[in-house]
Amino acid sequence: MTYIWSPENRFRKWLEIEILACEALAARGKIPAESLENIKEKAGFDIQKIDEIEETVKHDVIAFLTSVSERVGADARYIHMGLTSSDILDTSLAVLLKEASELLIADLDELLAVLKDRAFEYKDTVMIGRSHGIHAEPITFGLKMALWYQEMERNR
Repeated sequence: MTYIWSPENRFRKWLEIEILACEALAARGKIPAESLENIKEKAGFDIQKIDEIEETVKHDVIAFLTSVSERVGADARYIHMGLTSSDILDTSLAVLLKEASELLIADLDELLAVLKDRAFEYKDTVMIGRSHGIHAEPITFGLKMALWYQEMERNR
């Protein structure tokens, strides 16, 4: 999860989106094929350089694009063509949220498997039932695990 929200991954997503946009524009004949290949080959960024540029320009996307442009050269004029900063930020946020959600869902699936196993393991283990903070009719610990399993399945 830490890596998903790291500056390295965030900028990597920005770059992937910028390149995908360039590919779409090249497919429509708006960017020369040679320029697209140059962009794909040379595009990269330096996080330290981005931070330095942002200190001056006070704009994260401009700082990022400046860093990328330094590596690409003249063909950088095609990067970000027709896009806004929000296009990049919103799209990358959606991608990062999807990555984070997939990680959380995988963890939930592991938890569900454990709860299911424990429900069967403790199906005959008697315990005190609870009702409004006081003892109630006896239940089994397996039933409690099965109820937690069902609740977590709904949450998932």
